[in-house]
Amino acid sequence: MQPAPWRFTLAHDRPTNLLIWFTRGQGRVMVNGLRRGVSAHAALYLPAGTLFALDPGPQAQALMVESPAGLTGRLPREPLLLRVRDGLAQAELTGTIDAMTRELAQNRPLMADALEAHIRLIAVWLHRQVAAGALDAPKPDAAQRLARRFARLVVQDFRTPRVMADYAAALDVTPTHLTRVLRRASGRTAADLLTDRKLHEARRLLALPAPPVKDVAAMLGFQSAAYFTRFIRNHTAHSPSALRKRAQTGPAKAT
Repeated sequence: MQPAPWRFTLAHDRPTNLLIWFTRGQGRVMVNGLRRGVSAHAALYLPAGTLFALDPGPQAQALMVESPAGLTGRLPREPLLLRVRDGLAQAELTGTIDAMTRELAQNRPLMADALEAHIRLIAVWLHRQVAAGALDAPKPDAAQRLARRFARLVVQDFRTPRVMADYAAALDVTPTHLTRVLRRASGRTAADLLTDRKLHEARRLLALPAPPVKDVAAMLGFQSAAYFTRFIRNHTAHSPSALRKRAQTGPAKAT
């Protein structure tokens, strides 16, 4: 996994499809507002645009595959959590990921074509595991459906000045009800998840040499650069400029 823990522990979505194959240990994931436990031989597939956070345990290990959205129409359109008990299926996925790693390391001709073919094999593998009954997907209740709707709105609107109460109004519920539902479903309040998403994007942008801090603030819906700076200091104990400097001079620490 990437060296900066915030890249996974803060709730966020990505423009790419992501497969996480847990090979050791245990942890927790939050997907679209719902928290679940994961352990060895669990496969988590997250289509582009899925709000998620990963809290791996100290002994957890995983293999990851990221692929461009739209690369193939065969990949599932919804998130999947698969508990894979069949040894052959476990070996198949590990072997496919290992083959992709070799392709990247060797940089042979037609590498992009080979990687796309492997993504198609992964798509087939995912569909086969669903057909085999490995899908862990309890029937959602009203609270879980509300949590998912909130997660989709966060992905859509987190760059705007909207606050949690605005999201509650858009969902036709009270802020108190939304907070209670999200805490029960994800272990975090609705405001926490919205803060996470803004903070993740802020840290991602501040890890780059540009744009300027004031532009990052505007891009994330903050009324002023000063308010944005207070937000960053409150959640990281560092100023935006300090975070950018650290990102440019060395690996980020676990903050």
